[in-house]
Amino acid sequence: SVAGGSMRGYLMVFCLICCTADGQIVYSIAEETERGASVGNIAKDLGIDASTLSARKFRMITGSSKQYFNINASTGALSVNEPIDREQLCELKSVCLLNYELVLENPLELYRMEFKVLDINDNSPSFPLSEYHINMPEFLSPGARFTLPSAQDLDEGANSVQNYTLSPDEHFYLEMQIRGDGSKYPELVLKKALDREQQATHRLVLTAKDGGNPPKSGDVLVIVTVLDTNDNAPEFEHSVYRASILENSPSGTLVVQVHATDLDEGPNGEVRYSFSNTTSADLQRMFSVHPHTGEVTVNGVLAVQRPLLEMLIEARDNGAFGMSSTAKLLVEITDVNNHGPEITITSLSSPIPEDAVPGTVIALLSILDKDPGENGKVTCQISETLPFQLKPSLQNYYSLVTSELLDRELTSEYNITITATDLGSPPLTTQKTVWVQISDVNDNAPVFSADAFDVFVEENNPLGAFLYQVSASDPDIGENGRVSYVLRNSTVAGSALTSFLSMNLANGSIYAKRAFDFEQLKSFHFQVEAKDNGSPALSAAITVNVYISDQNDNAPAILYPISQNGSVAVEVVPRLADEDYLVTKVVADDEDNAQNAWLSYHLAHSSDSTLFQLSPHTGELRTTRSMRSTDFLKHKVVVVVRDHGEPPLSSTVTVGILLADTLPQALPDFDDSGEPPPLLNATNIYLIASLACVSFIFAAFIFFLAVIRSCCAGCCTVRERSPPHFIEVRGNGSLTKTYCYKACLTAGSGSDTFMFYNTCGPTGTTGPSAVVTESKSVEFKKAYYCKDLASVNMF
Repeated sequence: SVAGGSMRGYLMVFCLICCTADGQIVYSIAEETERGASVGNIAKDLGIDASTLSARKFRMITGSSKQYFNINASTGALSVNEPIDREQLCELKSVCLLNYELVLENPLELYRMEFKVLDINDNSPSFPLSEYHINMPEFLSPGARFTLPSAQDLDEGANSVQNYTLSPDEHFYLEMQIRGDGSKYPELVLKKALDREQQATHRLVLTAKDGGNPPKSGDVLVIVTVLDTNDNAPEFEHSVYRASILENSPSGTLVVQVHATDLDEGPNGEVRYSFSNTTSADLQRMFSVHPHTGEVTVNGVLAVQRPLLEMLIEARDNGAFGMSSTAKLLVEITDVNNHGPEITITSLSSPIPEDAVPGTVIALLSILDKDPGENGKVTCQISETLPFQLKPSLQNYYSLVTSELLDRELTSEYNITITATDLGSPPLTTQKTVWVQISDVNDNAPVFSADAFDVFVEENNPLGAFLYQVSASDPDIGENGRVSYVLRNSTVAGSALTSFLSMNLANGSIYAKRAFDFEQLKSFHFQVEAKDNGSPALSAAITVNVYISDQNDNAPAILYPISQNGSVAVEVVPRLADEDYLVTKVVADDEDNAQNAWLSYHLAHSSDSTLFQLSPHTGELRTTRSMRSTDFLKHKVVVVVRDHGEPPLSSTVTVGILLADTLPQALPDFDDSGEPPPLLNATNIYLIASLACVSFIFAAFIFFLAVIRSCCAGCCTVRERSPPHFIEVRGNGSLTKTYCYKACLTAGSGSDTFMFYNTCGPTGTTGPSAVVTESKSVEFKKAYYCKDLASVNMF
């Protein structure tokens, strides 16, 4: 039903509801209906439970740039959201329709709504110009007619222009004429002959009124200028011309040729053609009319939305006061396939989780083609290699759904190109790309870079020393891929793992909480767990093996021989032991490892270096020769045991050696540094006596030299030729042979020089060989012997 009323401060709403068999519902509403006015109840009209509208995510979709209507999510009430200006929306269309689609999800349903916008009288008639000029020759007889401008009213039907009135004037009156198409236009009729000398200009007011309630009107000033010439206006062959052209016709295409004749002769009968001022500027830019031939041609691109174009062509003569008439030109635009399909994404869900099941709706697409007929039919497709497919939904609608399982770690986003092609000839194609992101779910556990980690650390490390950094990766993103590390509870050598190590939870760095000792703990292992921050969290564990390397921090320990209470260890050796006799074996140990524990043995001190030798590898102390009766009874040996560390460490042991055939009841004291004298025997007594004699002779000799030096006023040297003074010395005693020597004593400031000449050579003659000996303070510092003096012991 249609409800109507008068307009006093507000506009009443006209609603007409009818449901068709294909699910389309039609409403009628008057334009300029105020915001908030009720139109109907969409839920009741469509038989939908209003309480489910919000849960089903309803949406109203329209191709209009404005949203003119609202739906109450709770009640389903349909109301005006934005007042509608019918003239702005539909221009000169006789029927103004707004098409909407109501989309409901879960499950997906689509309903078509059509709103018929009813016209109200909200526009006044208007004239193209603010004033209109008419030139009239004064000789015109009463009854002459002049076309007046027609007013335009954007309203339709009864609300459009219905009649015209003219301000009172004794010379003119108004008559309405009807064109061949039934349209009316006003004409100014001369009622009384004009007299230019009495009144050259007549100012008339033309008023156009529409049929609204209340009616509206518009005025234009008509200025009539009385002329003295040209009393006939051109006349067209037809009052209405019709033509049809293709909408893609190029510039210069002939549309139609109009023709008008003028009964006047000469310039007053020459006709020029042009568009009337009432023709819109857009149409005058798209078409042109030849001023002499009347040919109407295409002047530019036919960018029009209406299939029928209306223009007024004016024919004016060339008289001094040219007269004119107009004819209507109706041009029908024939459609060609010049509009490609238009793809509109009405709904898009992005990102979508990677665990979405096949068949999940991602987007709802609307595909339209403005061309009619086959030119407007469209086919749609996407690439077959993508895990998506298009499914037709309703008329001109497609659903983009998943066709298989997704994996964000393989592909995190898709650019889906939708290709729409119409059935025109040639067909036109449009593409649109939909960007779909895949959101992450926690479906990947952390993965370590190796199956196990080996860590090597030197003992005696500082507290807090960095040992190693484990690393695990998680292909997930965000919190699902953020990995934290923790030490699993375990024990090492009976103590909690946390007393040995600490870990940075964020980056997996492992630090030592104590110094390691290789001699106590050589290796241990533990597990590190990597866990992501997803929900639920996923984790992985790995074993870390820690190997402690040795440092040379232990000196060799002497195991044998052992000194007790600081005393020297004593070994008893038979007095007549043979060469290479094993005196003792030094045994040592080093708690370090490898070369830090490789030991070598060295003699640091021995009371008789010619009697003992030490094996550097085994530590065996052996005699280098057979024992003699003249050897001392006590010997002391200091052995150094040294490792091969860097730097090396060492230990020493002192071994006392007692030469005895039997084990004495009490061991002698080896702590004094001196050596006990050997037992006196004949050989030793002889040697002592010989040394005493030699010492006495030497002292006497020195005394004699001193006396001689003091008595002599000069000195004799080896270099001077003065005869030297010789002293003959004969050797005896322990010498194996007898030798004769002469000594020359010379006086000098710093030294005494003794020159000995061998006066008895092997043949008994004196030879030139001599030995010169220098001494300080009459002491022999060096002794040089001539040949055959190898056994001289007195010097």
